[in-house]
Amino acid sequence: MTAPESHPTPHTSTSTGTQVEWKLRMTAAQRGVWTGTELRRLLAERAGLELSAASVSALFTKQPSQVKLSTLAALCTALDCTPGDLLTLRETVPQPGPSPSPRAAPASALPSPFAVAPAPAPLNRSLPPL
Repeated sequence: MTAPESHPTPHTSTSTGTQVEWKLRMTAAQRGVWTGTELRRLLAERAGLELSAASVSALFTKQPSQVKLSTLAALCTALDCTPGDLLTLRETVPQPGPSPSPRAAPASALPSPFAVAPAPAPLNRSLPPL
């Protein structure tokens, strides 16, 4: 199995303003599991999941962009925890943009009566797998 794609910082969904924090390392430490090697052994013994050392290391040290539900279930079984112990959702407060300048817009910035409206911005959503 290849190492999961990951990001060093918590993932933020711009459409909803929700931030996801991956807390595997803290959850494992609270249960006396300090290394990826220990976690890998627990995953195999308690959950029957064999992951490569690189995959466990990536899960243990980085914020994954995605996690299979079967892997999440195995982590919960191995660490005797719930998904809520491994993931935290936080609402982020949107930062206001710069305030508009009180000066009048130049004539070239005014909309033309024949201009075509731009397409709406995508909603930052992806389709579910088929």
